[in-house]
Amino acid sequence: MLMLQPVDEHDREELDLEVETIQSLSDKPFQLVAFEVNDWQTDLTPWAAPPAFGKTPFGDGAEATLSFITDHLLPALQALGLADPATTRYCLGGYSLAGLFALWAGYRSARFDGIVAASPSVWYDNWTDYAATHHPVVPSIYLSLGDKEEKARNPRMARVGDCIRKQHELLVSQGIHTTLEWNPGNHFKDAGLRMAKGFAWLLNR
Repeated sequence: MLMLQPVDEHDREELDLEVETIQSLSDKPFQLVAFEVNDWQTDLTPWAAPPAFGKTPFGDGAEATLSFITDHLLPALQALGLADPATTRYCLGGYSLAGLFALWAGYRSARFDGIVAASPSVWYDNWTDYAATHHPVVPSIYLSLGDKEEKARNPRMARVGDCIRKQHELLVSQGIHTTLEWNPGNHFKDAGLRMAKGFAWLLNR
């Protein structure tokens, strides 16, 4: 399995632990390819929305990021011999806004065998409506959230608990192979560990 993950500076610091944890949870072979996202609030969001904090609004760059993955990154990895287009299973995963992006990509591209949405920003404006009116085109989706995330002071972000429960219910009703795992802590705790558990779940299925 080839695992793809959009990352920022904080995520890069977690990658070694993430790989070690995946190895401890599965004996199956895998490769993890992380690629850096320049503008987190534009490149990972599917449509524009007001800022959740600060003054910077969200953009609509997710489509361009997905095109980069499918049209440029995957062919480049295949050309390097890191993936066989006939046999390699691809999965996409991300944390926070990258988790929302990965989840959205699961509705947009059948190139992926599975999706990891760890602590995804499913509180994002109009996301629940989108999920309720669309069907994923991937067979498996892993969801997780910290058990203190819905206690956030920001009322918009505090909706995340209800939203992730609704997301899971929708996926179950649509026949998607899915799980929702609750982790101890808030949004900023154990990002690498949470990502690793999601990738291992896909790897072992």
